[in-house]
Amino acid sequence: MSGALRIGIAGLGTVGAGVLQLLEAHGASIAARAGRPIVVSGVSARDRRKPRPVDVSGLRWFDDPLAMARDPEIDAVLELIGGSEGVAKGVAEAAIGAGRHLITANKALLAVHGVALARAAEVAGVTMAYEAAVAGGIPIIKTLREGLAANRISRVYGILNGTCNYILTSMRDTGREFAEVLEEAQQLGYAEADPSFDIDGVDAAHKLAILTAVAFGCEVDFKGVYVEGIREISALDIAYADELGYRIKLLGIATLGEDGVEQRVHPCMVPLGTPIAHVDGVFNAVVAEGDFVGRVLTEGQGAGAGPTASAVVADLIDVARGIALPAFAVSAAELRRLPALPAERHVGSQYIRLMVVDRPGVIADVSAALRDCDISVEALLQRARSPNEAVPVVITTHETTGAAMDEALRRIAELKAVLEPPRRIRIEAL
Repeated sequence: MSGALRIGIAGLGTVGAGVLQLLEAHGASIAARAGRPIVVSGVSARDRRKPRPVDVSGLRWFDDPLAMARDPEIDAVLELIGGSEGVAKGVAEAAIGAGRHLITANKALLAVHGVALARAAEVAGVTMAYEAAVAGGIPIIKTLREGLAANRISRVYGILNGTCNYILTSMRDTGREFAEVLEEAQQLGYAEADPSFDIDGVDAAHKLAILTAVAFGCEVDFKGVYVEGIREISALDIAYADELGYRIKLLGIATLGEDGVEQRVHPCMVPLGTPIAHVDGVFNAVVAEGDFVGRVLTEGQGAGAGPTASAVVADLIDVARGIALPAFAVSAAELRRLPALPAERHVGSQYIRLMVVDRPGVIADVSAALRDCDISVEALLQRARSPNEAVPVVITTHETTGAAMDEALRRIAELKAVLEPPRRIRIEAL
C-alpha cells in the first residue's frame, strides 16, 4: 500500500497529545511496521491557545472537528474527545459518512452507539477500531477478537477502572477511609474533580459492555449491566476481607449462560490465591476463559497518555496495513441479541457486615431472617462484647441467589438493633 496514511485528530487532551508525542518519538519505526508513513494532516480541539505538552503550531488546525472529519485530505479520524453524545458522536458519524476510517478511545460512545457505528462502518467499507477504549495499554480487544478467536469464551472479567483500584489498594495499605483516599487520588490526578463515573462503576460498566460484545459475539447492551460502585466500602470491610483471606476489588464480570448474558460491575471479595487479587494501584487486569485455551490473564496500565496512545497507534498501524476486522469480532449483522440475565438470579456466596446494638437476641433475629430466606451461614464474626453499644458483626454465607439475599437484607435492616444499612459484598469464586 503506497502513500502516507493521513490522519486527523479530534481532541488534544491527555490522549491526543500523547498520540502526537508517540508519533514524533517513534515515527520511523511506526512507519516500518505500518508499511507506510503516518502523517498528521489536521487537528481540532476546543481551545487553540491552551498550553500543551506538544507543539501543534505547525499543524493544520480545524475549529470545526466535523469539517475535519469530512476533509478529503484525511484518510482516518481519531476521535479522542469523549462522551457518548454531542461532538464526539458527531465526529464519529461524520468520519464514517465521509468514508474515513474511525479510531476512537471513547468507551461511553461505543457502549451506547457501538452497534450502530459498526453497521455504518461496514456499509461505508471503512474500519472502526477502538483498542484504547478498554483497559488502556492492555491489548484486550485484539486478544479476544484475534488471539482467542478459535475459542468459545464463557466468561470475561477484570479490574477495569484504575481509579477504583488505586483507592481500594490505598485503603488496604494505609487503613484510611474512602473519602480521605479519594481526595488524595484527586490531588494525584488519578481521579477527576467529579469522580462519579469512576467510583460509581459507570466507567467500568461501559468497558464491560464492550468486552461482552467482543467476547460473545453479541450486541453491546450497556443497559443490561448491573452497576454498583465503591462509595460504601469502609476500612473495616477492607480489614475483615484480609482476615477472611480476600481482597476487595471492583470487578466487571460477564458470563455467557444458556439463556442469556450476565453482566455485573460491583465490589467483590476475591480470594488471595487468585492472580487478580494482587493487581494493585492504578493497574488494570482482564481474564478471559476459553474452552480450548483455558484461562488467560492480561495486565497493564489502564489509563494515561502513554498506554492509551500506544493502543491508539496500534490501531493506526492496522489501518495503514489494510487490516480490517469486524468491530465486534463478527459482522454487525451477525451480532446476537442475547437476553440480559438479572443480578437477582446470580448464585454465589456473600459477605455481610452489620452494625448492631450489642444485646441478647440480636444474632438470633439476624439468623432468623437469613433462615427464613433459605440462606445458610458459613461463618459469623463478632470480635468484642460492648453491651448496649454498637458493634460490627460479619457474616459470610454459603451460595444463595441475589434475590434471596436482597430480601434477607431488607428484613435485617428493619430490625431495631441494626443501626445502619447492612453492607453486602459478593464473594467471587474466580
